[in-house]
Amino acid sequence: METNRKHEHKSCPRCGNAFTCKVGDVANCQCNTVRLNKEACDFISKKYEDCLCSNCMAELNNRPVLFKEKFGGSPH
Repeated sequence: METNRKHEHKSCPRCGNAFTCKVGDVANCQCNTVRLNKEACDFISKKYEDCLCSNCMAELNNRPVLFKEKFGGSPH
């Protein structure tokens, strides 16, 4: 018997907040609302093995936040 996994309850590995991943319906998943720049996408794929919540993806899409998380300092 095959199980159709349309929704999966997860905790964001970055902030710990709960969210619903729609693994069986990616077009309607919360992650589909954020358009990541290449730098953020590369960083996330290297640092995390699981989905992040849309808030964390949006934060990391912000270059100063991403710089601080990558290098621990101010970009200025």
